[in-house]
Amino acid sequence: MKKVLGLLLILAFSSALPAGAGNIYVADYESQADLTVYVVDYESQADLCVYYVDYESQADEDALWYMVDYESQADISIYFVDYESQADLLIYVVDYESQAGWETSHDWQGRLH
Repeated sequence: MKKVLGLLLILAFSSALPAGAGNIYVADYESQADLTVYVVDYESQADLCVYYVDYESQADEDALWYMVDYESQADISIYFVDYESQADLLIYVVDYESQAGWETSHDWQGRLH
C-alpha cells in the first residue's frame, strides 16, 4: 500500500507540473520528504530507471532527474532509505538517458485499480 501511495504522489507531481518537473531535492530527514526512495542493485528490481541530467532544462520526464540544492527549487523532495521495505519508490540509476523510464515489468496500472 505504501508503494501505491508513493506512486500516486509522484504521478500527481509529474502530471500536474509543466515540462522540467524533474527537480529533485534530497531531504535530510524522512519526515521532510514527499517520497522515500531506495536504490536497487539491478534494473529488474526497479520501479523507475533514473538518469541524472546535468541541466535543469533536461529534466522534462519522470525518469530524468536534476538535483537541486534548495527545497524551494524542487518539484519534489525525496529521502533515501536504507532498506527496500521502507521505500515508496525503487529506483535504478542508469548510465544513459535512453535507458531511463518506468519499468514495464512493474504493472503499476494494475495495482492502482
